Amino acid sequence: MRAPVSSWLVLVHQIPPRPAYLRSKIARRLEQLAAVAIKNSVYALPAGEQAREDLSWVLREIVAGGGNGSVLEASFVEGLSDEDVRELFRSARDAEYDVVREQARQLARQVPRRSVSEKRRAILEPQLARLGKRVAEIAALDFFGARGREPVEGLLRDLVRRLAPAPKGATWVTRTGIHVDRMASGWLIKRFIDPGAKFKFVLPKSYRHEKHELRFDMFDGEFTHEGDRCTFELLLERFKLTDRALAPIAEVVHDIDLKDATYGRPEKAGIEQLITAIATAHPEDEVRLSRASSAFDDLYELYRRRARG
Repeated sequence: MRAPVSSWLVLVHQIPPRPAYLRSKIARRLEQLAAVAIKNSVYALPAGEQAREDLSWVLREIVAGGGNGSVLEASFVEGLSDEDVRELFRSARDAEYDVVREQARQLARQVPRRSVSEKRRAILEPQLARLGKRVAEIAALDFFGARGREPVEGLLRDLVRRLAPAPKGATWVTRTGIHVDRMASGWLIKRFIDPGAKFKFVLPKSYRHEKHELRFDMFDGEFTHEGDRCTFELLLERFKLTDRALAPIAEVVHDIDLKDATYGRPEKAGIEQLITAIATAHPEDEVRLSRASSAFDDLYELYRRRARG
């Protein structure tokens, strides 16, 4: 019979009761390596040259302290399966990700709902950097893709965006051939977020992102669709724009852009025809944005007066 391929390296060891510090020292060392306990004094790592070297060093420390043990190549045939062992690794990393996620939530409670002052940012950003570093440390030992990584990274990305200073005179980049969501988002940016904004319309395949540029309604952009929200809705949320006259505009843009009837506003059909007319009559994105901005200015004024009652 052909021998099974070894998937794991296993450290089996015995540590004497004295010196007392040796047991805790070895436990810390194995924790740093992200080895998981299969049972008492039996620890496993995925097979590999680095794991072999790491466990060999741990074994030397054990022997030097008066203990004994062996490093084995192993395959699980009965009892625990390979997937069971992989799940032990995922659970261990998930527990560590959960700690960081709770710390990130606590940090999020300290971030003001509106703009963050420079003084406050100077206090919070180092804390956020430490959390990011800790996630990177856990991820380096996340051998089998623990479930907790994506949620905590998403939470940290959101905190980075919330702590970022409000843009001033930034270059905002989006795809060429703008239509309703990009027209409305460009108008919103210029009027309510960054009055000094400059716009750049690009072909995604040839575009190379510059560090100082902010992308909207683009794949991998800083501001783009999330879930069932269009870019306009996302911008309202990110920049804490609570003007009541903007909410109905967001509903109209959502229904046109996502081609659904979530809000069912009666004016949707007329506004959609106007947007289509602008796009048909003007191939130049700069002109489209200018014409659409005038329309959204008037639409905003209508909703603003209605909101006043």
